[in-house]
This record gives sequence, C-alpha cells and structure tokens, in this order.
Amino acid sequence: MTGIFPFGYNCLNQKEAFLNAATFSALAEPHRLHIVELLIQQPLTVGEIASRLDLRQPQASKHLKVLSDAGIIEVQAQANRRICSLRPEPFQDLDAWLSAYRTLWEGRFDRLESYLRELQTIGPTTPTGGPT
Repeated sequence: MTGIFPFGYNCLNQKEAFLNAATFSALAEPHRLHIVELLIQQPLTVGEIASRLDLRQPQASKHLKVLSDAGIIEVQAQANRRICSLRPEPFQDLDAWLSAYRTLWEGRFDRLESYLRELQTIGPTTPTGGPT
C-alpha cells in the first residue's frame, strides 16, 4: 500500500484501504451520490428514492444494492416496504483517512502564512546585480 500516500505516509492497513476503495467506487456514480445526499436528510423507501431521482424502481434498487454491498446504507424491511438509511461507519472511515491529508495541508498553509508574514516584515527588496 505504500506509494499512494503523500511523502510515504501510510495511514491505512490493507482492510481499511479496501473499504475506502469500495466506498469511493460506490459513490463515484452520480445517482448513488445523489441517493446518499437524499438519505442525509432522512431515511426513505425505495419508491421515494426512485421518485425523487426520476428513476424506475428496478434502476433505483440496483443502485441501492451497490450502496448496501459497500456498507454505505442499510435496508430494513417494514411490511411490504424497504426503508433505506445511511450507515455512519463508512463516512467515519473516510473522515479518518482525509484527516491525515487535512493535517498535512494545514501544516503547509501555516508554514506558507509564516513565510508570507516574514516577507512582509522584511519589506520590498530590489534585485541586485542586474542592469540599472
């Protein structure tokens, strides 16, 4: 797994990397991402999801199966309806993974800010050794 993280930083074990890859793969399709955005607000039935996305129910079910297989949603049967809701774990895993990059970039921006402040205190400089 080395070589895919900045500066040799490897924050994932093989299982975590696989889980994140499955999550990213499932979310890469626009309809599935839209389903997740709908489910952030509240759990919905398959029919409600299909209706809101203007999909036929078999199409919606296909997308929901991919999301379920990736562990992003859970589907519970209630009478003759299936209620879909988000599972928090995949998003917590992604947040933990992104945290390493967030820390990396925050550190870089802090150093850049310090450098720019230092340049401001020095003031404008004139080139040396050039033609006048």
